[in-house]
Amino acid sequence: MEWTEVFFRTLFIYFFVLIVMRLMGKREIGKLSVFDLVVSIMIADLAVISIENGDRPLVHGILPIATLLVTQIGLSYLSLKNRTIRHIVDGKPAMLIKNGRIQDKVMAKNRYNLDDLMAQLREKGIDNVADVEFAILETSGKLSVFPKEGKKPVSKEDLFPLQSTKPSQLPVFLIVEGRVLEEGLRRIGRDRLWLEQEVRRRGHRGVEEIFLATMDDRGRLHLDGRDDGEEDLPGGG
Repeated sequence: MEWTEVFFRTLFIYFFVLIVMRLMGKREIGKLSVFDLVVSIMIADLAVISIENGDRPLVHGILPIATLLVTQIGLSYLSLKNRTIRHIVDGKPAMLIKNGRIQDKVMAKNRYNLDDLMAQLREKGIDNVADVEFAILETSGKLSVFPKEGKKPVSKEDLFPLQSTKPSQLPVFLIVEGRVLEEGLRRIGRDRLWLEQEVRRRGHRGVEEIFLATMDDRGRLHLDGRDDGEEDLPGGG
């Protein structure tokens, strides 16, 4: 294949794929659904194959890309009209935290672990699950967090610029998924017996019923028991 043919073939595929992506609609990369991402990857692979295989007619590379374009536009249109198809194609948002309580079964269903959740909360300036009213995992994979009233991250320096404040500390993890963390107990100067008594005093039969237990820098113990199930979100599709 001559270099001139490679040049014009590449140029044509570039503009053709550019038009295809524009026709597919404008969405931020971080907000692509699984279906959008798969289609984009397939189009990119087909475009590369069309450029490299100069011995094959160009239409053999254009036709699969055009087919993907029509399929994507068709499913997008059907998703606008039909909620069931929308859930199949894009999925449904999932509530990971409700009223300060972690919905562990929902997390397990979405293969979302506690470390991922805490990392996302810290990125939003929240270090304690108990301060969250709702946390919703969107279909794009983004976590939407709604802090409780009065718990929105605000810098103390913004309120009292001339007043020195003691830096806050991250909460200490005492129980994670029903397992007691001895290191956390040592950090707060407590033992397992104290923790078990606190768990029972708050209406739980034992530590195995607790999904997450933390203590903040003010000495407040937060217990999050295992939940019973999952609920649909209003406006979730």
